[in-house]
Amino acid sequence: MFRFRSKKTWWIAASAIAACCGSSVASVASAATSQYAMHEAIQEGAQLFASSALGTNGMSCMTCHRAGGRTEGRLPNGKRIPSLVGAAATFPHYNQRLGRVVTLDMQLEHCIQAGLGGKPLAYDSPKMVALLSYLTSLSQGKPIHLQGLGNPRTTSIPAK
Repeated sequence: MFRFRSKKTWWIAASAIAACCGSSVASVASAATSQYAMHEAIQEGAQLFASSALGTNGMSCMTCHRAGGRTEGRLPNGKRIPSLVGAAATFPHYNQRLGRVVTLDMQLEHCIQAGLGGKPLAYDSPKMVALLSYLTSLSQGKPIHLQGLGNPRTTSIPAK
């Protein structure tokens, strides 16, 4: 995957690809723009994940979820928690302790409020979108596990 440093570079590349392939600049540029936007959201999410700005107690997501969530973590009480790699592919799921189905957004809100002492993020806020984009990126290529459907079904999120 190519990574460009600016939108101007995207447009130049899109124009060159369109000229070579006989495609319209608009269609090539649209694909490039969406890839750029996703890359930016994932990068911003990674920065928020490492930042203490989401809470009030000086902690960040990485306080518990080490190495950006890519390795096993630990809660402040010492309890081990699994890596977040592939975690997005397990949501939504039934939480027996809560007695209800929980989405990734709901789990993220719980961590921000209970773990970081932060305020809830609006579902469509730039920070929520960035965090969800980052967490979902950790599941690229991992099987999706859907609970409660009789026969367990799995599919895959395509890897890039």
